[in-house]
Amino acid sequence: MKLIASMVLGFLLDLVLGDPHGLIHPVQIIGWFIDKLKRGMQHALYGCSFEEVKENNIPRKETGELVCGYILTLVIVLGTFFVVYAILYAAGKVHPWLQFGLETFFIYQILATKSLKTESMKVYDRLKAGDLEGARREISYLVGRDTQELDESEIAKADVETIAENTADGVVAPLFFIALGGAPLGLAYKAVNTLDSMVAYRNDELIHIGHASAKLDDICGFIPARLAAVTMMLAAAILGLDFKGAVRIFRRDRFNHLSPNSAQTEAVAAGALNIQLGGTHTYFGKVVEKPTIGDDIRPVEYNDIKKTNQLLYVSAVLTLLVCCAITALIYVLPLYLMV
Repeated sequence: MKLIASMVLGFLLDLVLGDPHGLIHPVQIIGWFIDKLKRGMQHALYGCSFEEVKENNIPRKETGELVCGYILTLVIVLGTFFVVYAILYAAGKVHPWLQFGLETFFIYQILATKSLKTESMKVYDRLKAGDLEGARREISYLVGRDTQELDESEIAKADVETIAENTADGVVAPLFFIALGGAPLGLAYKAVNTLDSMVAYRNDELIHIGHASAKLDDICGFIPARLAAVTMMLAAAILGLDFKGAVRIFRRDRFNHLSPNSAQTEAVAAGALNIQLGGTHTYFGKVVEKPTIGDDIRPVEYNDIKKTNQLLYVSAVLTLLVCCAITALIYVLPLYLMV
C-alpha cells in the first residue's frame, strides 16, 4: 500500500507546488535522449544529417526510417522504465523510506495538474486584461497552430482545447499507469507521450520515423482518455455544468479528431460548456480542415478557460480515487485468491 501513499502525496505536492523550478525535469532528460538518438539513427541510415539529405536530394529510405522509429520508441520507453526501476530498487536496498521518498518525488514530477492550470490561466489573464497580443503570445506556447491572426474567442477556444486534451494526457493517463506499475510505468508513459510530441508529426522529416511513436501513444492513451471523459462528465455534474449536454456531445462527437483519443475529453468539455471546439485551423501557413466538436450555441469566452480548469481539478481528484482503488485491488486480489 506504499504506492497508494506515494500516489496521494505526489498528487498533493503537484497541486501545491506545480513544476519544480530550478530542477532538471525527467521529461527534459527523456527529450534530450530522444533528440540525440533520432539524429544518430538518421546519420547511421544516410551517413549525414536529415538537413543534408534534403539539400542533396538523397533518396529516402522509408523502410529504414520506419525501423529506426520502432527502435527509437523501444529504446526510449523500455530504457526509461528500467532506469527508474533500477533507481528505486537501489534506493530500497539502502532504506525503504528512501525508496518511498524517491517514488513520491517521481510521481510529483510526472503529474501536471497545477502546471496545466498555471500556463492556461496566463492566457485567461491576458484576455481578461484586453491584451490580445499578449494572449496570442501565451497561447502560442501551448498549441501548434498559427496564432498571429486569432481573435479573442479563437484564443479562448484553443486554450480550452488544450486543457481538455491534457486532462487526459497530463493527469489521468499518468495516474492510471502509476496505479498499475508505480513511478517506473508512469515515467515510461511520459516517455511515450514525449516521443509523440517530439517525433510523431506528419511532416517530411518525421512521417516515417514517428509512426511507431504515434501508434503507441494512441494505444497507451485509449483507456485513460475514456476514463478522463467519464470523470470529466461526473465533474460537470458536481460543478453544476451541463451534464446532459456533456454526455450527449461525448456520444456524438468523441471521434471527431485525427487522434482516436483527443476528442474524448474535448467533446465532454464542449457539451458541458455549451460551446463548439475543433474546426479548421492554420498550421505553419497551411490550412488544415478538421471536424467540429460540440454545438455552436455561443462564442467561446475567456471565462470558459476558468470553468475548464475547474473540470480539470475535479476530474483529477476523481481519477486519483479511482486509481487508488485500482492499486488496492491489484495488491488485495492476489491475497484474496490465495486464501
